[in-house]
Amino acid sequence: MRIVDVCAFYAPRGGGVRTYVDRKLAAGAAYGHEIVVVAPGEEYRTEVRGEGARIEWIPAPRMPFDRTYRYFPDQESIHAALDRLKPDFVEASSPWRAAEAVASWRGSAPRALFMHADPLAAYAYRWFGPVASREAIDKGFDWFWRHLRRLDARYDLVVSPSRSLADRLAEGGLRQVVTNPLGIASGEFSPAHRDEGLRAELLRRCGLGSDATLLIGLGRHAPEKRWPMVVDACMAAGVERPVGLVLIGGGRDKAKVMRHVGGNPHVLLLAPVTDRPALARLLASGDALIHGCEAETFCLVAAEARASGLPVIAPDLGGAADHARDSGGEVYRAADASSAAQAVVRLIDRGVARLGAEARARAGGTRKLDAHFAELFASYEAIANGARVAA
Repeated sequence: MRIVDVCAFYAPRGGGVRTYVDRKLAAGAAYGHEIVVVAPGEEYRTEVRGEGARIEWIPAPRMPFDRTYRYFPDQESIHAALDRLKPDFVEASSPWRAAEAVASWRGSAPRALFMHADPLAAYAYRWFGPVASREAIDKGFDWFWRHLRRLDARYDLVVSPSRSLADRLAEGGLRQVVTNPLGIASGEFSPAHRDEGLRAELLRRCGLGSDATLLIGLGRHAPEKRWPMVVDACMAAGVERPVGLVLIGGGRDKAKVMRHVGGNPHVLLLAPVTDRPALARLLASGDALIHGCEAETFCLVAAEARASGLPVIAPDLGGAADHARDSGGEVYRAADASSAAQAVVRLIDRGVARLGAEARARAGGTRKLDAHFAELFASYEAIANGARVAA
């Protein structure tokens, strides 16, 4: 099949969506499929990624609030691309304008909405959560739920990458939802990359000895990631137990994060690590991953940490919570620094060495992207074959 992914949030310097789509481009040929990604870019351009894999860039303006990303200017440009590409199956990777364009395209190919984003959790729940319950916020944003239900009625499939998001979508009235968790690339992350010398050096740079607990935070510096809250939690836990925090990442909130850390000697800020082997070594050398975002649909970072042999400390909502529970880690009340601090202390008191050994023993069972793609492409094939039979 020719599978066309209309991917609004694919960008050369993007985050988890870019990583995932790059993997899908590389994987399609092994399953006998051609993968074409339609993405907003600087100009019309075709970027060949390998046999049966390419990106078709469409000129698009930059987003005003995050210059890393662009947005499709209109539905007509997406319709024109789909008419030209003649897909056997279409996927939309954002529930906004691109999803509306794919839904309204007059072509006969079946289509799926892949929920890479959870806008309510990333924005509405975060903005209004301090003053209103989720039930009240959902009522206030009923227009968005109506929008999702309309999309659901026009798509053959809505793919959720986590159990928690699938449950919320079903509760919101969507009927086409299936859960297909993502996974990690085989062979990249492993406890075998653990380096006790690197661990000791990172703790030394945090002003601590090797008897302290080394927590790793990894991700974009963006408001929904809640790094200031994570810093506060680790410092509160550090009053009771020696804790060092290494934050790896960058982004539009970098200056805010730096100001919040201030001169704290127990927090080490590192620039984004693009060298995958170096990142795998860093992750495996920590004692646990700590995450602050309750809006993750899957949380690839947490999956990579599990594959590296780390327990995960995460909010009790969103995709990261699944990883925390499955890794033998800890969950805490979302957006609550005090609760997060208590989770850090609980994990330390349970025995970091023992939990690490158990997490390393389980690491090989972390779901791989191969399993995700096998399920995804099989579901697309079944729908496309059914559509051909019906025709």
